[in-house]
Amino acid sequence: MAVRESTARWSGALKDGSGTMRLGSGAFEGPYSYPSRFEDGAGTNPEELIGAAHAGCYSMALAAGLGKAGFTPSSIATTARVHFGASGGVVTISRIDLDTAATVPGIDGDTFQKIAAETKEICPVSKALAGVEITLSARLG
Repeated sequence: MAVRESTARWSGALKDGSGTMRLGSGAFEGPYSYPSRFEDGAGTNPEELIGAAHAGCYSMALAAGLGKAGFTPSSIATTARVHFGASGGVVTISRIDLDTAATVPGIDGDTFQKIAAETKEICPVSKALAGVEITLSARLG
């Protein structure tokens, strides 16, 4: 089984400190800070990276599910919107909305919707985030 690694380094206090996050592969390294996480400041944040991971995982899992059913997608584009903020005095991820559009020759809408919904449940990142509400909007196009 593969083990993936990423690292984060932080210096300073919460509001005036800063840090960097780096993927183990070296494909991404970026700064993050209080403003990039809780405001509209420059840099990235953990929730944005979770969204990218979820969108990528779901797209690949959907391709696999479609393939098992005998369909080869021409394209799959997924956006993950991670809702993050204070709830009851605790900062939390409250919901992730997956929005996917796929071009799949030869598939009908009902079959596509069934596979898309099943994929949301078996996507490894969806499973890892099971404590968070995950919604799905899936369409052919």
